Amino acid sequence: MTPLTRLIAARIRATGRISLAEYMRICLLDSRHGYYATRDPFGAGGDFITAPEIHQIFGEICGLALAQAWIDQGRPGDVALLEPGPGRGTLMADIRRTIARVPGMADAARSLMIEASPHLRAVQRDRVPGVQHLERVEDMPAIPLFMIANEFIDALPIRQFHRGEDGWRERQVGLDAQGLTFGLGPVVPLDRPGRPGDIVEECPEGAAFVHAVAARIAAHGGAAILVDYGGWNGYGDTFQALRDHRPDDPLAHPGQADLTAHVDFAPLAAAALRAGAAVSRPVTQGGWLLSLGAGERAARLAAAGDGGAMAALRRLTDPQEMGHLFKVIAIWPRGAPPVPGFEPLEAHADNA
Repeated sequence: MTPLTRLIAARIRATGRISLAEYMRICLLDSRHGYYATRDPFGAGGDFITAPEIHQIFGEICGLALAQAWIDQGRPGDVALLEPGPGRGTLMADIRRTIARVPGMADAARSLMIEASPHLRAVQRDRVPGVQHLERVEDMPAIPLFMIANEFIDALPIRQFHRGEDGWRERQVGLDAQGLTFGLGPVVPLDRPGRPGDIVEECPEGAAFVHAVAARIAAHGGAAILVDYGGWNGYGDTFQALRDHRPDDPLAHPGQADLTAHVDFAPLAAAALRAGAAVSRPVTQGGWLLSLGAGERAARLAAAGDGGAMAALRRLTDPQEMGHLFKVIAIWPRGAPPVPGFEPLEAHADNA
């Protein structure tokens, strides 16, 4: 039994079952025993590996896309280069190295990060000298915002609803004789079509975050690129735990396993449209990287002696690896050129 298992069980005994969202929030962010507060989960020695840790190609393509958006918007002289949930800071370091080759951009860009983990903040300060940490997007200065968010939304708490004969009920975490267990709450009014047996997931914090980012971009300029695994208007149970690079029972090791869910990009795009920005439909990570020259870059690196470049390219872009599971969307000001590799999503009524 983990320390958080005891704390969560005590809370449930005192106040009753908790929502899945609250369970995720406690497991990931508890200040003493939460997953991100107590460890570096990335890489071979952690629980999972992200695209920036696979190879520098990923960060270079992201940096070039943001740099072109900066050029297309007139090379503004003071901009925020923001990454939420930046892990070890590898992606930001690769982006900064890339934009240093774009005249003027490195000098214009302030490195900003949003990170809840004190441990990871220290790691990021070592990797990206001069980085400033913020608590939230709203704490940013009123300047153009250029942002990359890689596997950030998937770790935000979700609410999950199950459809029965009598309507939708929210999934909760409670207790039985064996310990933590899942259950369902009372019928709730949920404005989603569905049939008995259907499951839907919502991420209110994700939509609020994207709305805040898009509102900044609409008002001050900039661009945002969001990369995550997921789909569009999805149904089904995608809540999962990962521990030592293997699937785990989400209730078995609170605070010692990563908890995530697939991202539904449709409500994120709708939030961006409501905020007054332009937004794209999702494209596959593999297709986007290849369209911006990742294959040519890998070939050059391989010719220069990088023995892992081509294998890394396959892992990042192959449909059987990360290429199709991971999707990418972009946000930019209305009236500005799209971020490279994207086309605007038409603001039909069913998207807003």
